[in-house]
Amino acid sequence: ARSGYEHFDKDGNNLYVIAQFFPRMAVYSDVEGWQNHQFWGSGEFALPFGNYEVNITVPADHILDGTGVLQNRKEVFSKKMMDRYEQATKSFDKPIVIVTQEEATEAEKGFSEKKKTWKLKADNVRDFAFATSRKFVYDMMAVDINGKKVMAVSMYPKEGNPLWGDYSTKVVASTLKSYSKYTFDYPYHKAISVHSKNQGMEYPMICWNYGRPNEDGTYSDGVKYGMMSVIIHEVGHNFFPMIVNSDERQWAWMDEGINTFMQYLAEQDFGAAHPEAIGKLDKYPSRRGPAANIVRYMSGDQNFITPIMANPEYVTQLGNNAYGKPATALNILRETVMGHELFDKAFSTYARRWEFKHPTPDDFFRTMEDASAVDLDWFWRGWFFSTDYVDISLKGVKKLYVTSTPTKKAKDFARERGIDLSKNPDLVYTISEEDEDFDPKMKSQNFMQSATTLQEYIASNKDRIINTDISNPKYLYEVTFAKPGGLVMPLIVEYTYADGTKEEVRYPAQIWAKSNSEVTKVLVTDKEITNVQIDPKLETADIDVTNNSWPKNETESKFDKFKSQIKN
Repeated sequence: ARSGYEHFDKDGNNLYVIAQFFPRMAVYSDVEGWQNHQFWGSGEFALPFGNYEVNITVPADHILDGTGVLQNRKEVFSKKMMDRYEQATKSFDKPIVIVTQEEATEAEKGFSEKKKTWKLKADNVRDFAFATSRKFVYDMMAVDINGKKVMAVSMYPKEGNPLWGDYSTKVVASTLKSYSKYTFDYPYHKAISVHSKNQGMEYPMICWNYGRPNEDGTYSDGVKYGMMSVIIHEVGHNFFPMIVNSDERQWAWMDEGINTFMQYLAEQDFGAAHPEAIGKLDKYPSRRGPAANIVRYMSGDQNFITPIMANPEYVTQLGNNAYGKPATALNILRETVMGHELFDKAFSTYARRWEFKHPTPDDFFRTMEDASAVDLDWFWRGWFFSTDYVDISLKGVKKLYVTSTPTKKAKDFARERGIDLSKNPDLVYTISEEDEDFDPKMKSQNFMQSATTLQEYIASNKDRIINTDISNPKYLYEVTFAKPGGLVMPLIVEYTYADGTKEEVRYPAQIWAKSNSEVTKVLVTDKEITNVQIDPKLETADIDVTNNSWPKNETESKFDKFKSQIKN
């Protein structure tokens, strides 16, 4: 359900959240023509922008708010409410309560037979919705969006306290700041969060959100963070798709996925700005966005996974498909592929370019590329058009030595191609301890002690060698990486040396351009390598980390752990 009412048995009152109660016009776009696909439940809405003037008559003891500017505030607000409202418009650091819990509790008893008409006017919005009840506690605070004052508003029954009074409006305010920072300045004059049990739904300037404490006012962390996250998500929908007006009926990810990505950024901003809200945690505990959180889905049964680009009516796991995976993809694009500065510039360009318009997926893909000058075709193809997964493995590490004497491999190579090695006396050759013609004496020497031609070259060309460390290298390694998974990703490698120091090296995704299954890197170091780890910070959504290290990390199976427990 996306609207309706909640009945409260104890006091006999109802709380109404009303939307989709009138015929709405279909979109006519330059790309698709008329969008007249029917609504089946998963694919939501495609709507044009319009202007609304709505008069709503309700019992006189109701508090009502909705899409648009309230035209007759002095008629429907009491003097006390007006005084508090004026105070709220000047309060940028905390909410001001317009209708207190005590006043709302008293109003619950009245069941007034008188009427009031609330008049709302909204320009350039794609929909209209409102909420009304005599049970509402009502609070507001001002938000500075680059010099423009916007009101963050919350409406909730007493059953939502103390959780809602403590956090809802602060979360709304923080969300408006975060989204405006990454996209465009919020253009409307308010954003309302309404508490409606078991609801999470968005409309222009207003949304309903779940998160109900226990009857005694206590609540778990799960309820608290669930409430905060759904408010961030639904308020964020004011940007996607209420303003960047994509076609939800066809591409659920364009609003849900992009918005879930933005939700992750806004959650982290909120946690940083309000450490008291997250207690002892280092950061806000986001459920979607971090790469590691999507691994279980992407490693699952392919019979129940569909591409992100699939129509939402044909998706088996809509939450992962339309919300989690695209949010993760964009987070990886920002954190690992493009970097914050370049991604943020391209993303804000997309948002500004398509506000109050009807973008398609191609518009998003093209804008991200032309605003950043980065070719991302490989990324869109893998993450959005396929069900491939990330699995990059460390196939092997070899310590190499250099010699001026042709090795067996070199001789075989030359013979097959008709090359006379004697005519190329200046060549040097690599050999590993695994090769049959390896001389064990090399292990006690500098790795290139047997390569007199290389030593002579370095000695006579010191001034031409930019990297001075190469003048006295000590170790040479050949590291081979494989890609069992189908998705192309950057290769992030952490090298650990014998002295305990670590070095992280990032190879761009283009490393796989000439070989999609296996690549090799040769490293010259002045310290011995003792460990190699792929994706040490779990940035790429690699579904199998057991093949990511050298030497291989031996993990005890659950059965072996069980046997150990029995023995002990």
